[in-house]
Amino acid sequence: MTDLSIRLLQEEDWDGVVALEERAYAASGLSEGREALRSRHRASPDTCFVLEHAGGLGGYLLALPYPLFQCPDLSRAEAGGVRATNMHLHDLVVAEDLRGRGLAHRMLRGLEETARARGYRTMSLVAVRGSQVVWAPLGYRARPEIGLPGSYGPEALYMAMPLSPAAAPATIAVAVPAPTAVAAVVQSLTPSTDPSLGFPPRAEVG
Repeated sequence: MTDLSIRLLQEEDWDGVVALEERAYAASGLSEGREALRSRHRASPDTCFVLEHAGGLGGYLLALPYPLFQCPDLSRAEAGGVRATNMHLHDLVVAEDLRGRGLAHRMLRGLEETARARGYRTMSLVAVRGSQVVWAPLGYRARPEIGLPGSYGPEALYMAMPLSPAAAPATIAVAVPAPTAVAAVVQSLTPSTDPSLGFPPRAEVG
């Protein structure tokens, strides 16, 4: 997969990100729109990534610090940055033709290692449309007692997991204008369990 790279999300990526997001969520009423998406990025631009494939956009991941047991409202833009010891995986989408290669899992594990290295204690997400069966084996525990904004739909479920302290980091270089790195653990997932459709808020897999 030499034609694939993970890098920080940039301004010129937004048309591609919005198109992927709409294909993943519009039919189920979970699409949040360009401005809300951009506000998540503004809150934490160094934890938002894209998957570049053959010169195009093959996927994206949006994550931001958010208080544990809380999550963004899909119907509202972020008002500003939030200080928290929890990293919230807000959204992850991989293009349909790239699913089943473990790419979403690779991006997810990279985010988890980045969060550990920066001292975050937990990670969270919101599973939608029954996708909690994918997240539980990855270490996320369902918290059905946590109320969620109605914008996630009736089947949404908050999930979280603790992050162990960072060990000596094993990182891979990420192609970005400024020096940065993302740790990645590459694990294969079958097409039925590869986290790629869209995740946290809309946590899915593909």
